[in-house]
Amino acid sequence: MRAARLPDPAALLRVALLALCLAGSASAGAAGFDLPALMQQLGQMRSGQAVFVEDRRVQQLDQTLRSSGRLSFTAPDTFVRETLKPRQERMAVVGNQLTYSRGDRTQTALLDSVPEAAVIVEAIRGTLTGNRAALERYFDSTVQGSAEQWQLDLVPREPRLRGQVAHVRISGRQGQVREVRISLADGDGSVMRIEPVAGDAPARP
Repeated sequence: MRAARLPDPAALLRVALLALCLAGSASAGAAGFDLPALMQQLGQMRSGQAVFVEDRRVQQLDQTLRSSGRLSFTAPDTFVRETLKPRQERMAVVGNQLTYSRGDRTQTALLDSVPEAAVIVEAIRGTLTGNRAALERYFDSTVQGSAEQWQLDLVPREPRLRGQVAHVRISGRQGQVREVRISLADGDGSVMRIEPVAGDAPARP
């Protein structure tokens, strides 16, 4: 089996954020809807599956790059992104292990070896387990809206990570994330629209 080059930290960040589609740090938003309420709402889903369409904006290119595929999540520490178009790729994080596959090439690494991704993953684990302190350790965040329709803004506190990712905006309805917008420090960005799949078991990593 030939080794595949691991994706860059920004790509790993997108994988980690995908777990949020089934599971949120935030300061108080609208009256009666704050961080504890949002975390309780999102944390009720212990596993699930969704399909996504992502549009990426790259400064050097004149066109938007579109990809699509599916993702799955199982609490407390497993999430998988499978890109089906325009080419097949698979990234899975289980515990401290990251596996990336493209075609017949696969590489496995410890998440600790990619600190930027590790920070995001640990933040998400904090959310999934209701550990507000862990989430607030890594992000300055604000929540707006209500339980029916909300918006979560995340700004990394870690200077090195903030040098890559300027801002993340996550929008959702009730207990599900429906859109993730990522703005990178270099001006690139992406918008991912997520549609949960009801009644399907999560994919195995």
